[in-house]
Amino acid sequence: MRRSAIAVVSSLILIALAAAMPTAAQARPDPVRFATFNASLNRNAEGQLVADLSTPGNAQARTVAEIIQRTRPDVLLINEFDYVEDGVAAELFQENYLSVSQQGAAPIEYPYYFVAPSNTGIPSGFDLNNNGVIGGPDDAFGFGFFPGQFGMVVYSRYPIDDDAIRTFQTFLWKDMPGALLPDDPNTPEPADWYSPEELEVFRLSSKSHWDVPIRIGARDVHFLVSHPTPPVFDGPEDRNGTRNFDEIRFWADYISPGRTSSYIYDDEGVRGGLKPGSMFVIAGDQNSDPLDGDSIPGAIQQLLDHPLVNTTVTPSSEGAVEASELQGGANETHLSDPRFDTADFSDVAPGNLRADYVLPRVNLRIADAGVFWPVLSDPLSRLTGTFPFPSSDHRLVWVDVDVPGSAARAR
Repeated sequence: MRRSAIAVVSSLILIALAAAMPTAAQARPDPVRFATFNASLNRNAEGQLVADLSTPGNAQARTVAEIIQRTRPDVLLINEFDYVEDGVAAELFQENYLSVSQQGAAPIEYPYYFVAPSNTGIPSGFDLNNNGVIGGPDDAFGFGFFPGQFGMVVYSRYPIDDDAIRTFQTFLWKDMPGALLPDDPNTPEPADWYSPEELEVFRLSSKSHWDVPIRIGARDVHFLVSHPTPPVFDGPEDRNGTRNFDEIRFWADYISPGRTSSYIYDDEGVRGGLKPGSMFVIAGDQNSDPLDGDSIPGAIQQLLDHPLVNTTVTPSSEGAVEASELQGGANETHLSDPRFDTADFSDVAPGNLRADYVLPRVNLRIADAGVFWPVLSDPLSRLTGTFPFPSSDHRLVWVDVDVPGSAARAR
């Protein structure tokens, strides 16, 4: 009788402990999906994007929206989305496209978004390309035919801490220690492509760099987003290649504590980089492949080799492998694994490249990752297609991370 009573009590204790302790599945929150997508939603004329998004019938916007609905990111950066004041274009894209089922895909709602001005198309007042004429897209602070062309937007299903956002649109390139300022090969002076007067106004970011804190549960994840200039469309001075390198370096420095990031200042004049220990995800079209293409060797490695960046899982797709094999050309001589390509560029040069990245901090475990690039036999390949592309020459890249303290969110 005594033994039976002890057994009963022991069983009750074990049951109570089991009820009090979460299971492994309960202890680990659902992953949060971060994504980047250069969606090519830029337009050739100011106001055209608003016109295209004002009705639900634009074919390209519908295709882009369907890709987003199929992949269902929780936090999304869209590159090449023209900046329009007061978020007009961002709200129209949500209302007329993301909130509307595309080809049977479930609508997706982003209650929060962030947009801000871009350096593209803003006149510098100087002859930055040294062609003897002042004016035009190549003499703007960032290449663009009108202010805001090729801008960015962040959408989020989690709250954005608007008061803590930092932007770095006006940070001057010359203020980066050891900046790779371009050199005019026709003169003996070093780093003299830009005059001293031009360097006093020349901004590092070709669009902008944003630190957008996303409140996930009780924690903030800093979504560090940008779109460095392509390292081409210049001359032997390599002014775009050097700028691309330093635009990528900016985030590498920003996440590094201490002296490395102490030189940085934001558009409000606040100095310093990211607070040590902060969680972050770096995202954007970096226009740099680790081994192929025209970027300066080691450019993207500034992030990939950073000790605080998690690269344990690389987003990949079978569609990229298939495209590389079918298209041939420059792809046949590439050194990077085609599984990791994210952009379908000219087969003559540079070929398909890994250009788009989602890079979490090391303390954010990567649960899964991928690139939306279906093989041709997949019915969804109609969304990516071949040139001329129905959506974009870039592919959406996503990474699922476990964020401590985050709650489950149905996709």
